[in-house]
Amino acid sequence: MKRIAVMTSGGDAPGMNAAIRAVVRSALSKGLEVYGIRQAYSGLLAGDFEKLTNREVSGILQRGGTILQTARNEEFKTPQGQRRGLRRLNEHGIEGLVVIGGDGSLRGALSLHKQGFPVVGIPGSIDNDIFGTNMSIGVDSALNIILDALDRLRDTASSHERAFLVEVMGRNCGYLALMSSILGGAELTMIPEKHMELEEIAARLEDAYLRGKNHAIAVIAEGANVKIWDVQKFLEARNVGFEVRVTILGHIQRGGSPTAFDRLLATRMGVKAVEYLVDNTCGVMVGLDGREMAAIPLEDVTSKTKSANLEYYALADVLSR
Repeated sequence: MKRIAVMTSGGDAPGMNAAIRAVVRSALSKGLEVYGIRQAYSGLLAGDFEKLTNREVSGILQRGGTILQTARNEEFKTPQGQRRGLRRLNEHGIEGLVVIGGDGSLRGALSLHKQGFPVVGIPGSIDNDIFGTNMSIGVDSALNIILDALDRLRDTASSHERAFLVEVMGRNCGYLALMSSILGGAELTMIPEKHMELEEIAARLEDAYLRGKNHAIAVIAEGANVKIWDVQKFLEARNVGFEVRVTILGHIQRGGSPTAFDRLLATRMGVKAVEYLVDNTCGVMVGLDGREMAAIPLEDVTSKTKSANLEYYALADVLSR
């Protein structure tokens, strides 16, 4: 193998640049040429390739987002699009590909693997919803951003005796909501894996008020069974004691400099991905298994789902009382 490529795909996550840097520098140390594919599978189909050297990845370790940019592409989901992508790789003499991204991105990687092309995936998703790895790139950074927001909101909530409903990312997996609730001292947690009715939500916050609390924080994953505006409307009509305010953190959770943990995780995964390609260990994702890196078949990664650990939900419930 003499020439490989790297791309970032799907939602951006803090630490992706650190992974790109690790892939490039590790590959160069092994005598390989490295190309970056801009805008993920859209760039692949368009042939948007750029040669990467140490200079191009210098100074990006601490930057959020991704220097290669990212995009979603429907055409690559078709057999025709996949064949076209394979042709583009062959036209540029690419012999191996590293795909950094979430579930959809890794499905695209699997499709190339099934056509015989050497590919290795790296999990990048702030939701921590990718099967086969304890942590994905960006999770720790997003969690710290949420915690900072909760700490700030508690100050103003206490000053005005208010309840804040805080929506965080997590369409199918409530990891961010659950962990930020525990670490941020929230009174209530709502996640996709555990349904909660409006009456129960109101009763919990009313109980907090009657027990003399001067604030309440409810962390709600975006994929929870009831939506944040419906919760606010119900609580105001019920008059639970607190004034109710809504804060939606949105894409602020994706931005900013990656934490030390994410920089190290991304670096280790990037180096390991190159090692796997060189050793012809392909069709796999680099996963964190305990403290060690492991090769997880992309078939397993994309055919299984990862949910929040409900043991932590029970812990959050005990600590919120």
